[in-house]
Amino acid sequence: MLKDTQIHILADSDEQEVVQQVQEFYADFVANEPYHFTLNIPSNHLYMLPAVVDPSSLQLFSDQVVDGIAAVFLALKRRPVIRYQRTSDIAKRIAQATAKLMYQQESGLFDFRRTEVSPLLLIIDRRDDPVTPLLNQWTYQAMVHELIGIHDNKVDLRNIGKVPKDQQEVVLSSEQDAFFKSNMYENFGDIGMNIKRMVDDFQQVAKSNQNIQTIEDMAKFVENYPEYKKMHGNVSKHVTIVTEMSKIVQERKLMLVSETEQELACNSGQGAAFEAVTNFLNNESTSDIDRLRLVMLYALRYEKESPVQLMQLFNKLASQSAKYKPGLVQFFLKQAGVDRRTGDLYGNRDFLNIARNMARGLKGVENVYTQHQPLLFHTMESIIKGRLRDVDYPFVGNHFQQGRPQDVVIFIVGGTTYEESRSVALQNTTNSGIRFILGGSAILNSKRFLKDMEEARRTAKYSTSVV
Repeated sequence: MLKDTQIHILADSDEQEVVQQVQEFYADFVANEPYHFTLNIPSNHLYMLPAVVDPSSLQLFSDQVVDGIAAVFLALKRRPVIRYQRTSDIAKRIAQATAKLMYQQESGLFDFRRTEVSPLLLIIDRRDDPVTPLLNQWTYQAMVHELIGIHDNKVDLRNIGKVPKDQQEVVLSSEQDAFFKSNMYENFGDIGMNIKRMVDDFQQVAKSNQNIQTIEDMAKFVENYPEYKKMHGNVSKHVTIVTEMSKIVQERKLMLVSETEQELACNSGQGAAFEAVTNFLNNESTSDIDRLRLVMLYALRYEKESPVQLMQLFNKLASQSAKYKPGLVQFFLKQAGVDRRTGDLYGNRDFLNIARNMARGLKGVENVYTQHQPLLFHTMESIIKGRLRDVDYPFVGNHFQQGRPQDVVIFIVGGTTYEESRSVALQNTTNSGIRFILGGSAILNSKRFLKDMEEARRTAKYSTSVV
């Protein structure tokens, strides 16, 4: 937001009087989808650190988040009531700073036409659901981000072998790619079948274009060439992405790994879970990141029940994985263990369910279709039913809400996942009368989530040693 002093400096500098107009555009956020935005904050790990560790950096992080949230509501032309997760210091800090900005410092800027029920801004902490960013994904958009990476709707394919120059960085956007829009939430096996159909359709078009016999045929081909070229680019883009992901799934034995993840999260029994994780740790073909994720998922599930077995897994992980930093899982439990979370991830809600769907279709495109519902799904349900408890999610200041809001923005400090974005998209199609928008400080896959965890651990350790 421009300060008056900045406007004066601009006016004084405009000696030739060339400036016709000054407008503010609120661009502190990136809208990946109409219902999902990110702030792309590089130092995303800072949300895990206590304020005393690095006060200035944490203040900068907090300011960036507040500016980003403010920009979203200025773009929407709304001023919300604000609630936050009680167990999170950073969520409370950001909620209070956002309320101060909207209701005091810049109240005139946010003085929009009132609605009968104010929109709701709910600020929560990533650590309340540490399971979702650790799990393997099996729906198209989430899987691409997990295995290859999506940055501002772009996918970098330069490192996956021989790719044509115009395909080295491709766009995956539901606004520009009809095939992606209709398949982004489909499971992997179905994607294989749908791409095969797209290839068949393209081959029919290509074949008809080869039968150019008259001037009229040539003119028609030239007229349709941009669409033909676009179709060709789209086909080759999706074939390249799915082929690469199939290769990764096979190399890392991800179907087996994913099955064990789901059984861990669904409470298949501690003994069986310990044996399964131990077998993966002993298996040389298991990648380091998969070993670490499995141990973390086991630790989250059984942290209070099996300290001896947990220590055995820690030791095994340290001996088998060269890149593993000792103490990382323990730090993870301090950050996101049961004592730090608002709800019970493993309660009677049946948090993770297994549904295997071995899709027939393209060879190598098999799928373990999981029906995992992130904690966010249950939070949205609570909002729809008016059961979001004030004691767990208090309002900021004297504000409160009478009646159900029509617009809800849920902001996750620490980052969102594409699985959660999918939950929001599907929820918005149910005609509940509430439109949900999801936002976060970054968009996570397991690699980024673990990197943030390691950065926070290193910063905290360095700070302690300096003290």
